[in-house]
Amino acid sequence: MKFIKSLYLNNFFFYVLLGIIALFVCAFIFPVLYNGVWFLVLILITFLALDLLILYIARTGIEASRDMPEKLSNGDLNPINISVKNHYTFPISIKIIDEIPFQFQVRDFKIVRTVKASGEDKITYDLRPTKRGEYYFGNLNIYVSSPLKLISRRFTFDKDKMVPTYPSYIQLRKYDLLAFSNNLFQYGIKKIRRIGHTMEFEQIKEYVQGDDLRTLNWKATAKKNALMVNQFQDEKSQSVYLAIDKGRVMQMPFNGLSLLDYAINSTLVLANVILKKQDKAGIFAFSKKVENRVFAEKRGSQMQKILETLYNIKTDFFESDYSRLYVDIKKNINQRSLIILYTNFETMDGLNRQLPYLKGIAKSHLLVVVFFTNTELNEIINKKTESVQEVYDKVIAEKFMFEKRLIANELKKYGIHSVLTQPENLTLDAINKYLEIKSRGIL
Repeated sequence: MKFIKSLYLNNFFFYVLLGIIALFVCAFIFPVLYNGVWFLVLILITFLALDLLILYIARTGIEASRDMPEKLSNGDLNPINISVKNHYTFPISIKIIDEIPFQFQVRDFKIVRTVKASGEDKITYDLRPTKRGEYYFGNLNIYVSSPLKLISRRFTFDKDKMVPTYPSYIQLRKYDLLAFSNNLFQYGIKKIRRIGHTMEFEQIKEYVQGDDLRTLNWKATAKKNALMVNQFQDEKSQSVYLAIDKGRVMQMPFNGLSLLDYAINSTLVLANVILKKQDKAGIFAFSKKVENRVFAEKRGSQMQKILETLYNIKTDFFESDYSRLYVDIKKNINQRSLIILYTNFETMDGLNRQLPYLKGIAKSHLLVVVFFTNTELNEIINKKTESVQEVYDKVIAEKFMFEKRLIANELKKYGIHSVLTQPENLTLDAINKYLEIKSRGIL
C-alpha cells in the first residue's frame, strides 16, 4: 500500500504514451508501422520497469529536513530552510511541495531542483505572516525522479509542526543598537534642541570644543589647571506606558497587516529602547475594557513579559471606550508618566467625542497620541487626474488629509503631543518622539 501511495507517473510518461497512441492511429493508415509501434510499447514498458527498479531499490533514497525559527516574526520575511541529501548514485530531479500553514493561502507552492549524485542541496524560501498566533506546518513532500523521468517517488518528512508567530522581533533586533548608543541621531532620527539641563549629574570631564560654556566647573578648573565642565545625562527610571487601542479604528489593513499589529510591533521595539535607556516600560490595551496590562518596571524579565503579553492580545474590534481608559489610568497610574497612545482618528468628529477624556489624561500625565495617515489617500492625491470623477475623488482625499492635520493641531492646542505617521514609519517616528521628550526633559 505504501508503494502505491508513493508512486506517481510524470507528465513525460503521458507525453510518450500520447505519441505511441498517435502512431497506432497512423498504423491504421500505414500498416507497415504496426509492428514498430508495438516495439516502442515494449521499450516504454522496459524503461518504466527500469525506472521503478532504480528508484525503489534504495530503502532511503534521500534525506531531507525543514529548518525554521522557533517563532516567526509578524510582518517580516522569515527564512525557511530545506536541506536535501541525495543517497542515489545518479543525479535526481526533485519537486518540493511543502504544506505551509493555511494562513498564507498559498495553493501553488512548488520548488523544482536538480541534485547531483551523492550530493546535497539547500533551498531557502521566505514567509511573511500578517497575523499573530499558531501556524501549523504539514508534511514536507519531495518527489524524486531519475534521469529517465517516467515516474516519481514521493518521500515525506517533518510531519505536523507548530510555530508561533510573535510581534516583530526582527524589528526589535534592528533597532536594538540604537538603545545602546549615546548618540541616537541616526537612522533618520532628527536632532533635538535641548531645553536647559536635566537634573541627573553624570561626571566632571575636560572641556572640548563644542561643550556648553555654561557648564564650566570653576572649582575643578582651578584644581586641575585646565578647563573642566559638568556633564549631565537624561533622567532615568521614569515611567513610560504604551497604550494600544484595539478597537474598531485599528482594524484597517495596510500591506496585509492591520494597524493594530503595526502598533503591537512598534510597542515591542519602543519598550526595548525605553528599558535600555534605563526608564521603566509598561503596556496595556483597551477597547470595551482595559486589559493585557504590564505595569511599568525595570526588571530583567520585563521584555519577556511584554513580549508574551503582546503575543496574547486578542480583539473583536469593538468600539473603544475612552471613558473606561480615563478612569483606569486615574486609578492605577498614580505617578506622573509618559503615556504613548496608539490609536487612529479619521475625522474631527471622531476626535471631539474622545477629546474630553484625552484632556483629562493630559492633566496628570504627559500624553502622546500616535495616529495614522491613510496611504491610499496619498496615492489618489498624487495621481494625475483625467476625468471629472477622478478630480472629485482627489478633492475628497485632500479634504480627509487636511482633516488629519487639523486633528494634530487640535491636540496641540490642549498640550497633547501627537505623531501623525504612515504605518511603515510608525516604529521610527515613535522612537523619534520618545527621544525628543527625553532630550527636552519635559516629562
